[in-house]
Amino acid sequence: MNVEELSGLPDGAVEHFRGEGIEELYPPQAEAVEAGITEGENVVAAVPTASGKTMIAALGMLSAIERGGTALYIVPLRALASEKREEFEAYGAFGIDVGVATGNYESTSDWLTERDVIVATSEKVDSLVRNGASWLTDLTCVVSDEVHLINDGSRGPTLEVTLAKLRRLNEALQVVALSATVGNAGEMADWLDAELVETDWRPIDLRTGVHYGSAIEFADGDGREVAVSGNESQEAALVGDIVSEGGSSLVFVNSRRNAESAADRLGAVTDRELDDDERAELEDLAEGIREGSDTETSADLADCVERGAAFHHAGLSSSQRSAVEDAFRERLLKVISATPTLAAGVNTPARRVIVRDWRRYDPTAGGMAPLDVLEVHQMMGRAGRPGLDPYGEAVLLAKGHDERDELFDRYVWADPEPVRSKLAAEPALRTHVLATIASGFARTREGLLAFLEETLYASQSAEPGRLETVTDTVLAYLESNDFVERGPEGEDGNGEVESDAGGAFTPASELDSDEELRATSLGHTVSRLYLDPMSAATIVHGLEDTEERPTAFGLYQLISRTPDMYELYLRSGEDELFGEIYYEREAELLGEAPSEFEDDRFEDWLAALKTGRLLEDWAKEDDEGELTDRYGIGPGDLRGKVDTAEWLLGAAESLASEIGSEWTVAVREARARVEHGVGEELLELVSVRGVGRKRARRLYAAGIETPAALRNADKGVVLGALQGAKTAETVLENAGREDPSMEGVEPVVEAREAPDSDARADEEFPESQADLGDF
Repeated sequence: MNVEELSGLPDGAVEHFRGEGIEELYPPQAEAVEAGITEGENVVAAVPTASGKTMIAALGMLSAIERGGTALYIVPLRALASEKREEFEAYGAFGIDVGVATGNYESTSDWLTERDVIVATSEKVDSLVRNGASWLTDLTCVVSDEVHLINDGSRGPTLEVTLAKLRRLNEALQVVALSATVGNAGEMADWLDAELVETDWRPIDLRTGVHYGSAIEFADGDGREVAVSGNESQEAALVGDIVSEGGSSLVFVNSRRNAESAADRLGAVTDRELDDDERAELEDLAEGIREGSDTETSADLADCVERGAAFHHAGLSSSQRSAVEDAFRERLLKVISATPTLAAGVNTPARRVIVRDWRRYDPTAGGMAPLDVLEVHQMMGRAGRPGLDPYGEAVLLAKGHDERDELFDRYVWADPEPVRSKLAAEPALRTHVLATIASGFARTREGLLAFLEETLYASQSAEPGRLETVTDTVLAYLESNDFVERGPEGEDGNGEVESDAGGAFTPASELDSDEELRATSLGHTVSRLYLDPMSAATIVHGLEDTEERPTAFGLYQLISRTPDMYELYLRSGEDELFGEIYYEREAELLGEAPSEFEDDRFEDWLAALKTGRLLEDWAKEDDEGELTDRYGIGPGDLRGKVDTAEWLLGAAESLASEIGSEWTVAVREARARVEHGVGEELLELVSVRGVGRKRARRLYAAGIETPAALRNADKGVVLGALQGAKTAETVLENAGREDPSMEGVEPVVEAREAPDSDARADEEFPESQADLGDF
């Protein structure tokens, strides 16, 4: 189908596509048009990566806009949201406005009403529904990218429930679901009342196979010789082979440590293929990585980058991941060794994908377990991009003949597993049941069950009564913690509810049909804050049960015990170390600790203690590099813990206010300290824009303790503390100084001894070693 045959799009859209070099639609795109994508029909497109899924989405969104509506594009990752926004902003050439929303779960983002296309994560869309964003009812098209992630136990239920709620808000809503790896695409289409577009067509060939011995054997019976010499590894031989012909490679491994060590080794392979210009660009990139962070992880990444290689995992900061991805897309970096996080949707094309590790540690299995076919196929789909590669290759590595046969059977010739709803798991359901009641989607038990019948889980469930049983258990929990109450329909809700978790209550299944379910004021707050109700209950009980002003450390350990914080694992020997810290500082901790004889619960308590200690060390201004070394984590892990703690403490402040706690100010100060990573005495200084933890400490050491003091301080002292005229001028201007100019000012260094942060500096942590946090 020629693009000139398209109709129902905004004026200028066809000309734009032609300007992008698109004269003819790919077969899957043409099939989507025939299925009614430009006429408002629901479509599930199960087509391979690089086969035009984004164009299918664009046809649905643009035609919806032409009909006078608004389009929403849901992505699983913030990084993917930024990527798609940049892609869709090109539509501005014919008058389409694009907005992106990924953070601030308490906002309704009303400014998005002026946008034609909105890109958002599923969590953000869920929060918008909870907070009553009125513009959601104006949507005419919603696109769900990577819809197979409904299969994910942690994030899948949010996407599933969000799609069900959006369809409930607007019965005429067009739904477009996209994925390259859906084993049960027909079942997904039935759930969404959609037409199915399913094909294995690709614009360039993708050859999949197994490397064994000295050659790759492909699924179609063809082969390619790639000899392995001496002590060379299989992946090194495969990377060297493809880089020598001008291609690039992705190597997937099963842990962060393996990603880093593989990149170090593969750098020796790529280094010999670099020309002088590439070497100079890579040195600049490496220098930027070193300047951005002083951690060991950053130094190791920079060393690899200089040689044309890199590693990629969740321990990197977002800026480091973006730098690596951009350089790889530009083919400046020749190889990335990565954990499977890189296969989650971000556009990182490679000519050859190497799946080195097809097993990883699974705590539920008690050891190493094979990866799902769906996950391996996601990795394989990264191979080959039109305009960049003449072909794509995806290769698994076998050490023996039997393993070679197993890999062909298990992955190369296998279909991906069906996508299965994870909604009935109690942790997911308690969050979404409360949100469903609080946002008015259900007002009775029967109404709640009727809504849940619209989910994928209900359409897949083969166990009669399972959803009803789990829902009743969740309702009982929400009632017992005063998040939900019940009473005769039409009342404004002052019914008696037993709030003690161990008290008696009427099972939800015994509610009278005319009894209304209502979120309490506390329940509405919990839903609006986007908290797991169990997190809220933990925080509320912790604040209610303390008679003394909580310390920052006590609050940090409290939020680290919630399901919304991924606590640090205890490494070998650390149970004894943190057991000693527990007994030393037990009086600061909020809530009742489990007995040390309850092995699993006590270990979780100590893991939360370790996480709280990390946050305390950060708030006491310990250096980032020291913290990542001490706790065996990456800079991205540290940033993630700090961001989560800031969010949870902000939520705790709202909860404290809701329950009338006298500790609201203590929570607020603990949040501010973890946000800025400073001691209490620096909180006023860091409120000045441009003054971070290091600049604030230097100013304080020079005797400047407040913004008012900064406005009146000797300019030479300010210059001496901030170590740069331009920086000093900017900071003084932000502080409100009438004449911030540093012209003719000479620096004056005045320093006083910084306060002793803590006697803990000499504490010894066990040497870093492989643990569950590496996987």
